[in-house]
Amino acid sequence: MELQQLRYVLAIARTGSFTRAAGECFVVQSALSHQIKVLERELGLTLFARTSRRVELTAAGEAFLPGARACLEAAERAVVDAAAAAGHVRGRLVIGLIPTVTAVDVPAALSRFRAAHPEVGVSVRGGGSTRSIELIRAGEMDVAFLGLAASDPPKGVARRQLRRARLVAVLPEGHRLAPRRRLRLADLADEAFADFPAGTPGRAQSDGGFAAAGLHREVAFEAMAVDLVLDLIRAGLAIALLPPGVVPEGEGLVTVAVADGPERVEYLAWSDFNPSPAARAFIEVLGEGAPDER
Repeated sequence: MELQQLRYVLAIARTGSFTRAAGECFVVQSALSHQIKVLERELGLTLFARTSRRVELTAAGEAFLPGARACLEAAERAVVDAAAAAGHVRGRLVIGLIPTVTAVDVPAALSRFRAAHPEVGVSVRGGGSTRSIELIRAGEMDVAFLGLAASDPPKGVARRQLRRARLVAVLPEGHRLAPRRRLRLADLADEAFADFPAGTPGRAQSDGGFAAAGLHREVAFEAMAVDLVLDLIRAGLAIALLPPGVVPEGEGLVTVAVADGPERVEYLAWSDFNPSPAARAFIEVLGEGAPDER
């Protein structure tokens, strides 16, 4: 059994076509078909049911696929690890990115990483902190920037604290509270809020702050996009509690400190079991922050 044969199997399963798989693998279809037949003969199994118009995995093919994928991933990791041991970082770096990163200039960090390790391909995935933690633990993401309530540090991953800050009130210009230099949550309780969807870590920070203060608030608008939240505030439809670094100066917005506002912590997280060489290299490029934690 050869690794290239496994690549052909995965390509056919993914594309549902010997022709498309051959094109994806840069090989003539006759050669690909021959290698699949050789593999099936060696295994004593039929992996694909096929006609001139249709290709499907058999039950044996379905059972074979996860092992084939794991085998290829292990082979690729072996090459990457060997290269890293020789001082050459290769492979792929998958980064999780929340929409409210303020502790790190991410484009600048990626520029430094690319200059130091040009053979590493980088994939950036947007999303929430909870999902990124799940993907790191599943081995599907290398590192992630997280934003969590101070009372809820990430679990099951290695982490480095990047920044701790109290959320600020974001108000439209002309709001009755805009001239104030400092507010309390009680001053905001009767306002309509724009916030992240219920159940997300970004929402939990504000929900927890108001609950701890024994206050109720109305969240009139929910959105994952920070730009949309800010537009709702500019339009005078709502206010919000946000990290100060995500709010542009001017542009119809005013930020006011909230003395008893919730604290938010930004982290860099990665696997606490077996981080990839690319993950270790990215952590090194970011430099030393607060002590590493688990």
